[in-house]
Amino acid sequence: MPESLARPSPAATGLVAADGDGSTPAALRVLLVEDDAGDALLVEDTLADTGLEVSLHWVRSLAQAKGPLTADPAPDCVLLDLHLGPEQGLEVLERVLEWAPGAAVVVLTGLAEAQAGIAAVAAGAQDYLSKGRLEPDRLGRAIRYAVQRRQVQEAVAALQAEQMRAAENERLEHGLLPTPRVSDPRLGVIARYRPGRAHSLLGGDFYDVVETADGLVHAVIGDVAGHGPGSAALGVALRVAWRAFVLAGTRGPRLVELLEELLLSEHDGTEMFVTLTTVTLTPDRPVAHVVRAGHPGFLVHAPGDVRLVEPPGGLGVGMAPGLGSWHEEQVPLPPGHGLVLFTDGLFEGEIDDAGQRLDMTGLLRIARHHHDLAPDDFVDALITDVEAASLRHGGLADDVAVIHLGWNTR
Repeated sequence: MPESLARPSPAATGLVAADGDGSTPAALRVLLVEDDAGDALLVEDTLADTGLEVSLHWVRSLAQAKGPLTADPAPDCVLLDLHLGPEQGLEVLERVLEWAPGAAVVVLTGLAEAQAGIAAVAAGAQDYLSKGRLEPDRLGRAIRYAVQRRQVQEAVAALQAEQMRAAENERLEHGLLPTPRVSDPRLGVIARYRPGRAHSLLGGDFYDVVETADGLVHAVIGDVAGHGPGSAALGVALRVAWRAFVLAGTRGPRLVELLEELLLSEHDGTEMFVTLTTVTLTPDRPVAHVVRAGHPGFLVHAPGDVRLVEPPGGLGVGMAPGLGSWHEEQVPLPPGHGLVLFTDGLFEGEIDDAGQRLDMTGLLRIARHHHDLAPDDFVDALITDVEAASLRHGGLADDVAVIHLGWNTR
């Protein structure tokens, strides 16, 4: 325990030693790390005349400071003597900043230690003051400015991190959701994407549409389990690989097998799987060749007609490595009709207080309500009504990707 001072007790004056009973709640939490009792009282007296509303906690050593510095909440400001017995100089400051990276630090120096103060500021302190010239205005201003500078630094750092995250998300989103590569004017392609609620991190939904030299049109829609940069990056890798395999002539189940091989070679040992549907359309033929790997079914739509189709499918890619078995199914696609492919975020939103989800039945009901609309209006109305259905219960629970794909009859 610090030796008693020829002054009123620390608790009575607001100065609480390391083993004190507590401190008076205040707007600013200030920790004084000072091994000299006389200097501690000088700081206390000067601080009392600043007009600041503070809770002052005093410790004599770096060891005693660790507890308050690592507590939650940490001090708003630390008044720090750089000479604490065996601990000396900038090493003291470095340890304080290690334990309380969010605290503002004002270094207290001797009269002839201006260079030490400047070095401390360069090392991460917000300001320094000479104990021999300690005045209420200077001390109050130093504490206020130190706290404000620290807050500004943290705000700037957070803004920069958010900008970097947004730029990375933009790059990943472009990789997940590319511009369809088609030239046949008879093909209608409508693609939409909506982020799920509270996802500052991009999800792993992806799609692509590409036309090959033989006139065939290929499409994929997929969903990587989870959210965040890892899931999004894997989605980009699979989407790019899918396009490369298609352009190289790979079709049907073999295409899905290659994607699983890629997924297994790219993941970092954590369990990861992907659901997807890949489709091939042939001009002037009323059929779609579909391979479904753990992915939801899809809608077949034309103005005046909409129905749910769930052809047989295999496991999700990577769900049971080496045991997956996928088959290509032929789905009738009458003239003027299109396939509406989507990820599960379109029907998994909660629609009541009991946690009931929209599910495929509810999605089909909404789709039938808008069956008379043209393809682009149909897709927009579908997403709008799904969002509205879950709005009172948090909105879309997951990201949503939708593609409307089919041959125009005009």
